[in-house]
Amino acid sequence: MISTLLSRAVVDGALPLLDRRIEASRRPFDQPEILRPHATSKVWATTHYGVFVPDLPEPYRYVNTMTLIGAAGAELFDQDHLSAADARNTTTVLSSTAYADQHFYRAYDASRECRFAADGSELRWGDELAIDVDLPRVTVRGRYPGFDVDLELEVSDQVSYFVKTPIYDHLSLTAPYTGTVDGDPVEGVGTFEYARIRSHQALTRRAMPTALKLPIDFFTYQIIDIDPTTQILLTDVRARGHIACRLAHVRRLGEPAEVYDDVLMDVIESRRVVDDRGRAMTVPVLLKWTVRDGEDEVLTIDGSVDSELRYGHGRGYVGAYTYLGSYRSQPVAGSAYLEWIDTQP
Repeated sequence: MISTLLSRAVVDGALPLLDRRIEASRRPFDQPEILRPHATSKVWATTHYGVFVPDLPEPYRYVNTMTLIGAAGAELFDQDHLSAADARNTTTVLSSTAYADQHFYRAYDASRECRFAADGSELRWGDELAIDVDLPRVTVRGRYPGFDVDLELEVSDQVSYFVKTPIYDHLSLTAPYTGTVDGDPVEGVGTFEYARIRSHQALTRRAMPTALKLPIDFFTYQIIDIDPTTQILLTDVRARGHIACRLAHVRRLGEPAEVYDDVLMDVIESRRVVDDRGRAMTVPVLLKWTVRDGEDEVLTIDGSVDSELRYGHGRGYVGAYTYLGSYRSQPVAGSAYLEWIDTQP
């Protein structure tokens, strides 16, 4: 009951008054100084760096680099059984493709096993992952059991904010890239992403009890590269049935971004999966997105999740799906990147 009241107060009350995500998404990004890890902060509980490439050739289909620094104090993302002695030092890395067993997920104690430059320029997770940030250039070097990732991104100032408030920033920057995955050359348009969250977890070394975690219980984020210059980000985040973020960002290289909030996602068919701790989760098999701009239909796609789902996006999964539909009345088809966490009762 307490968590339900909290979610209503935050999602229905505070966030709409404070959030500047739509207006900020229509302007060039001009705050590179915020991209800091806050690894020892007692204010910012969690930071996130991510690099996502949504549409690689077979057999890879995608490659993701998903990191969390610090426990969030949120039920979707916290993995208390992986917590460091001080939960605020917990950091995780998830990297995967759709091919074979190319799936790396590990927790680290940031105080002993990682190095994070205070300005965010050099980020190191053990011997497995190195991210160097010198905008507009970002480099990713992953050396995982079973596969390697080397990417060089030229990050643009085209930004999409999923949330922009005094207590939570979450943004994505369009990022053309070149590199290799397991030695195979790749190039295209990906994303470089960053988030920082203030929460009560920053005040204590102990992992926040389940009853006191932020009651965010559904999250999906999906990326579609419609063509070599057009990228669409689809997001749906909920807290106890209340919508925290349901948006579509349309980005064309060299043009102002578009943001739409008349967005609908339907899960047509689903199945249950069980993680290694016996926790069940409903995941999609078939899904549908519709994005409208007044009377005009911007996007409609039907997707079929047809890759192995990789565990470790917080309590959830990542993977790929094949889609078919239309964008601005033109037929589109291809492969999309999927993130999915659902802890709803």
